[in-house]
Amino acid sequence: MVDADALAAAALRQGDVKAEIAATFGTDVLDGSGAIDRAVLAARVFDDAQARERLEAIVHPRVARSREVEDRRLAQADPPPPMIVHDVPLLFETGMDRQMDAVVVVDAPRPLRLHRLAARSGWGEAEIARREAAQWSGARKRAGADLVIDNDASEAILRERVREVWVRLTTRRR
Repeated sequence: MVDADALAAAALRQGDVKAEIAATFGTDVLDGSGAIDRAVLAARVFDDAQARERLEAIVHPRVARSREVEDRRLAQADPPPPMIVHDVPLLFETGMDRQMDAVVVVDAPRPLRLHRLAARSGWGEAEIARREAAQWSGARKRAGADLVIDNDASEAILRERVREVWVRLTTRRR
């Protein structure tokens, strides 16, 4: 699996990226060790669409290059995987959906999403709303998907739903 969030986190650790972000947003986005303080940076960009676009212009090209490297590595594996899965939170927003053979959206009802995000991240409803405002709505993502997996039950049920979609996608490719 190619995880866009992990690739973005890796990009934020690169010296040239840190330098460019600090030059663009100020040195206060760096913590005492010189790493990007993601909370400070997020506070700066999630309320300002132009600032978010500047950050994306720095990070997204590096993520795209890393994704291409990872795609090649996986495709050349022996044996290659039956399918390369990309986990991309901003898939539609970046236009990457047009590069995929199939798009699967995993979605949950908003109250459940809010509860899960708050439990996992510690964010309040206002912070979650700020971040959601920077993304396509669930309904819009569902409309753009080839397949939708409802994540409205237990983890065991979600795993079964994912398995069904995996079988469907890997079977149709043969």
